Amino acid sequence: MNQPTPAIVTQNAARPLPRWALLLLCLAYVVPGYVGRSPWKNADLTAFGYMLEIAHGHTPWVSPLLGGMPPETDGPLPYWLGALALQWAPAGLAPELAARLPFMALLVLTLVAAWYGVYYLARSPGAQPVAFAFGGEARPTDYARAMADGGLLALIACLGLAQLSHEVTSYLTQLAFTTFVFFAAAAMPYRTWAPAIAMPLGLAGLVAGGAPTLAVLFGLGSAAIALWAPASPADRRRAWPWALAWLAAVLASAVLAWALDLWAWRIETPAAPGAYASSMLRLVIWFGWPAWPLALWTLWRWRRQIASRQGRRHLLLPLWFVLVTLGATFTTQPADRALLLGLPALATLAAFALPTLRRSISALIDWFTLLFFSASAITIWVIWLSLQTGVPARPAANVARLAPGFVPQFSALALAAALAATAAWCALVWWRASRNRAAIWKSLVLPASGAALGWLLLMTLWLPALDYARSYGPQTRQILAALGPQPGCVLTHGLNRVQVAALQFHGQLDLHPDITHPLPGCAWMAVGSDTPELPDDIESPERWHLYAAIPRPTDKSERILLLRRAD
Repeated sequence: MNQPTPAIVTQNAARPLPRWALLLLCLAYVVPGYVGRSPWKNADLTAFGYMLEIAHGHTPWVSPLLGGMPPETDGPLPYWLGALALQWAPAGLAPELAARLPFMALLVLTLVAAWYGVYYLARSPGAQPVAFAFGGEARPTDYARAMADGGLLALIACLGLAQLSHEVTSYLTQLAFTTFVFFAAAAMPYRTWAPAIAMPLGLAGLVAGGAPTLAVLFGLGSAAIALWAPASPADRRRAWPWALAWLAAVLASAVLAWALDLWAWRIETPAAPGAYASSMLRLVIWFGWPAWPLALWTLWRWRRQIASRQGRRHLLLPLWFVLVTLGATFTTQPADRALLLGLPALATLAAFALPTLRRSISALIDWFTLLFFSASAITIWVIWLSLQTGVPARPAANVARLAPGFVPQFSALALAAALAATAAWCALVWWRASRNRAAIWKSLVLPASGAALGWLLLMTLWLPALDYARSYGPQTRQILAALGPQPGCVLTHGLNRVQVAALQFHGQLDLHPDITHPLPGCAWMAVGSDTPELPDDIESPERWHLYAAIPRPTDKSERILLLRRAD
């Protein structure tokens, strides 16, 4: 007998993940990385610098400048969000935390939209498990809820999501609005108002976030799949009005991109295609782990449904989003930021592997995850203990060599959070090792929890060291010490965007980038170390002399030269 789908799921296996456990996991993943740290190099601090300039009224909203330089990434939306948050934040709230609040909300909405996207795709008739002869198969809504839990776990487990989803950049806004578009296309057969709002909002957000081409491709693909692969024959007539409305939204988003002057040729041809392809392949392998092996398994086990005329919507929709983002990854820069947008769809494909996994494959995933994340957690704890106590001595010596001048700090709150997360991991491993755990999402509990554990430990135990290594605070403090208590205005030449943002945020310095007409009262000049020489038309170059060359403690090649006026 030919099975209509490869999924065989009992009602007992379709039980949902407890809501309290899912909420705690999301909380442990979202909050660390947004609270308590300084802005990091490069994109995170640069974007924050533009937000500060807009919020303080130093630059226009539509075409912001930082040190006289426009943004490297197109799309003003993330700068607007951060600037509005800075202006509306209550007094006393740290500006870096205030600017992160809307991005924290975007990450939460990304997780919510991804969950509902998988849920509605799993509700599709073609995605349902096999009906048993005497009953006992999973009920449609229970099955869809369990599959959505698995999809969310797969998304959190992706290694490439952690850092990029905790930065205040355009890439997180693009991820969030891509997930909105994905949710709208998935929910169309079952809901009216939510898809009607999410699709145009997602397309407009993608455009304003700097990805107009992806907005057009996602919108056109969603409309085509709605017509070509409806959830059921009865949904074909319902799909026509939706497809036309989405095409109109695509056209409106293209007009918006033209109005904001965001259309640009972004495809880059690599100088060495072979080496470039190998590098990109390595990026895809670690960035999407462990979702991509499960996604490939889904495509293999559901291959007959993909080739059929009906029942393939739950596969074609995420597959289209993955293919578009893979195309952007291999043809545009930065590649990892483009690949980020495909993670929700990749996690969706991974979720549909869960009802078809053999017990041996599930056990392999569990053992690999247990060993990898347990070893990672032990390493983090050992290095932290070495920094705090000096035992063992070698890890602390390595940190001192890599980050000279770093002084370890102790935080009782960070230690309590790390201990609680480690205890929860041990309890989860014990639970997973017990018998009669039939839930279909069980194979992704350890990967998702391990990823959240590693991220939380890094953002608590290692946060002082990471702040010292990845922020510009230590270098800026050395510059302030060299300038003295009242430096006045400081001319700049050859500084990049992140250096300007660091001096303005950490140092609160009055910078003036136009050194061709220097202010008479400026006695200092900050020069980038890559600048070969000062311009010829500066007033009396011989009247400036090198006062100090101050490197970043963890990167001696990244120096800022301080010049002082001789008179």
